[in-house]
Amino acid sequence: MTEKRSFTEAIPLSPSLDESFGSYYSEAEKRPVSGRVLLLSLQAIFNALVIGVIAKGLVMLIDLITNISFYRNFSFAPSSPAHNTLGWMVVLVPVTGSIIIGFMARFGSSAIRGHGIPEAMEKIITGDSKIPIKLTFLKPLSAAISIGTGGPFGAEGPIIATGGAFGSVTGQLMRISSSERKIMLAAGACAGMSAIFGSPLAAILLAIELLLFEFSPRSVIPVALSCAAGAVMHLLLFSSIPVFQMPDIPIASGIALTTYVILGAVIGVIASVVSKSVYLLEDAFEKLPIHWMWWPAIGAIAVGVIGYFAPITLGVGYTNISGLLTGNLPLTTLLILCILKYISWVIALGSGTSGGTLAPLFTIGGATGALLGTLLLRVFPGSDINIATAALIGMAAMFAGASRALLTSIVFLLETTGQPHTLLPLIGACTAAYFVSFFLMKGSIMTERIERRGIRTPGSYKPDVLQHINADEVMDDAPVLICADNSIADLKKWTIENISAYKLNYFIVTDKHERFIGYIERSRLLESKEIMAAQPVQRLISTKLPVAYEKQDLAAVSELMGTYNMQAIAVIAKNNNNQNIVKGIITPTDILKAYSNHHKKEGNYHVSISFKRRAGKLMIKGRLFMQSKFTKEDV
Repeated sequence: MTEKRSFTEAIPLSPSLDESFGSYYSEAEKRPVSGRVLLLSLQAIFNALVIGVIAKGLVMLIDLITNISFYRNFSFAPSSPAHNTLGWMVVLVPVTGSIIIGFMARFGSSAIRGHGIPEAMEKIITGDSKIPIKLTFLKPLSAAISIGTGGPFGAEGPIIATGGAFGSVTGQLMRISSSERKIMLAAGACAGMSAIFGSPLAAILLAIELLLFEFSPRSVIPVALSCAAGAVMHLLLFSSIPVFQMPDIPIASGIALTTYVILGAVIGVIASVVSKSVYLLEDAFEKLPIHWMWWPAIGAIAVGVIGYFAPITLGVGYTNISGLLTGNLPLTTLLILCILKYISWVIALGSGTSGGTLAPLFTIGGATGALLGTLLLRVFPGSDINIATAALIGMAAMFAGASRALLTSIVFLLETTGQPHTLLPLIGACTAAYFVSFFLMKGSIMTERIERRGIRTPGSYKPDVLQHINADEVMDDAPVLICADNSIADLKKWTIENISAYKLNYFIVTDKHERFIGYIERSRLLESKEIMAAQPVQRLISTKLPVAYEKQDLAAVSELMGTYNMQAIAVIAKNNNNQNIVKGIITPTDILKAYSNHHKKEGNYHVSISFKRRAGKLMIKGRLFMQSKFTKEDV
């Protein structure tokens, strides 16, 4: 290690300065994280209980509007538009609902338009996580009108958006940071999903894969407790049986498992096409020469016309999903759900109305999986696949490919069907779909909209590189140290003489044993009055600025430098007497260089074990051994 560059001799360190510095450091670095997590967790649980009630209210409101719109009956009983007897008048029902939604979006809040999850992602990524309070009321109301009048959507997207809005609003009422408000938004959104489907683990994974963009105790604990509370509300307000019941699934054979993986890859291609088509339709509506408030009504015409010929395409369609999972639907029904449901949904969603993506993707994916499975069985009877399983993996693979939420897709179908034997087929098919869509799409159906607005979503969730690099690995271990007993005049003269060589805005001051005393600001030194020229530089020392310890990570160091606007920070270590000894100095350039070197190392592709090189070494050793053996025999 090179020697440190000191500026003349120094005076001993004042014990009082050492104590004040130590107390300052502990306050800066030791934060009451556990107390904040408890506060967020309690609030998240309370929010989840309220969101569970909102979820039940939304489902009841959808049923009420469905009964009024299609059956002229004021009732909250579960109902589907599929059995209506309105004839051609059914075309007017979704159009009327969409006109109302257009007015709500124009004069209420345009944020009610869209899928639900992308809007929550946008608020989280932009950093503020602030959602207007009126959206808590307008989003579920607009969704209920949209779905209740035949919109081919599910209730999960709107309730996720509503739960996120409620979490954000309560977060705005609390004294919390923007990052903590992000957690409240994500916890509320996923509590809504858990309350609707009774799938707490899938909801937690949804938060991690699509909303939080981080994995830490501070974020996961409140979200997990919120999702658990949402699941409790599902048990209390909905049912204790799986949402999508299906016959028991047999264990997949090796041939069947291979077929399911291939099926998943095919559906991954279809998922990419489906995702891109949504935004192609959005682009087409953008070109219309009329105000956007009328676009949902135009899209609803297609919904109504298709609904006239195929009523099962109208509304939520959870009964369609249950039917698909029996494996007994006829080919005509599969074709209707696969093609006509897709056309109806993609036009409606592209028009900018209020709706979700989860249930439609499951319906389209399930119908596609069952259809492909049926065709495969007829062409290859020995493929040993189960149609119900094919429908199930079609649902999961479609969502995995379109949303890039791989783990959520797998666990969601496990939780909502209660079929453990589907785990391996789900893993294989969803991974294949995810793999294919990764190469066919830059983004996903969840991120494309916000990326078009210039908001970039994280492509991976790697830990912070700087958290794995310590200060002593990158510091300059030969810094310029100023001794405390030097006069102000001498230091000022030295500064002027070395103005081109020493460009930092701080000087590190130590005693003769290199024990840290404090910093001197360059500006304060140069502005000091002549009357102070003969006094020691210790008169100008500031002890309120932080230092870094040898084993402190660069993430914490960079945070300190940014907080205090420091161009350099001293790196210290404790000696045997518990005194702070200066070991080096770190600048922003050092941190950037360490970050760059890490990524260069990651991109350096090389062979670590070379059999060719090893074989060469063995041959050389063998030759030397034989030579030494013959030499001994000759002797």
